[in-house]
Amino acid sequence: MDNRPLEKKNAVIYGGGGAIGGAIARAFARQGARVFLAGRTWAKLDAVARDIAAAGGTAECAQVDALDEQAVDRHADAVAAKAGRIDIALNAVGIVHVQGPTVLEVSIEDYVLPIGAYARTHFITAKAAARHMVKAGSGVILTLSTPGSRLAAPGHLGFGVACAAIEGFSRLLAGELGPSGVRVICIRPHAIPEATAMGSHSREVFRRVAERAGITIEEMLAQAAAGGPLLRRLPTLEEVASVAAFMASDGAGAMTGTVANLTCGALVD
Repeated sequence: MDNRPLEKKNAVIYGGGGAIGGAIARAFARQGARVFLAGRTWAKLDAVARDIAAAGGTAECAQVDALDEQAVDRHADAVAAKAGRIDIALNAVGIVHVQGPTVLEVSIEDYVLPIGAYARTHFITAKAAARHMVKAGSGVILTLSTPGSRLAAPGHLGFGVACAAIEGFSRLLAGELGPSGVRVICIRPHAIPEATAMGSHSREVFRRVAERAGITIEEMLAQAAAGGPLLRRLPTLEEVASVAAFMASDGAGAMTGTVANLTCGALVD
């Protein structure tokens, strides 16, 4: 069995300095990929790159706003020119948004912000990578969603619609790119307590929700773990990273147009 299934693969990770993006970047590197980290905060990117280098991997950083189409295009072109091709592209960008207010309370601005921002960044990064992958006749585009795409819970209108849009975009994109040999898979983890503890954007999002309920973030996540998922827990960063690495590998070569359900059974497909 190949212990480094991503050997000689080039992976671009948008949001590579974040908790989820960084965990997946480390997993990609452990499995042999050359990793290109892109994001807005240099210190976070550099910390992930140093971890990868210390473990014997290869990583390069670039400050890129994944909501800026021209900046993403320039970066993708630079990576392809330097590495020869782009084999894997992951969007793990996190955007602070409002959760908690119901439809009678939320403003139109707070409702549409996550929908527009998440739909925009996934389109921009996928298109930039696809331009190079289609020419090469192969590649894997990974997107990131949450169970908010299907859970009918109050206070998540904007983000839930955004997640549903990402999953729908991923299926449709898989249909467009499949004939060119490019796979598209959406990864759908539930809330990840480790990521929140590490200062992920989710901490600010969850803080507002917890405050409305009069509890701490930790208490809120513990309640979510105990009361919803079949496994009575939430996923770990390592579990999400391991699945992402497998989906990016040739071992998952027959998979496209699907959602990897990492909700610990909060959703049952």
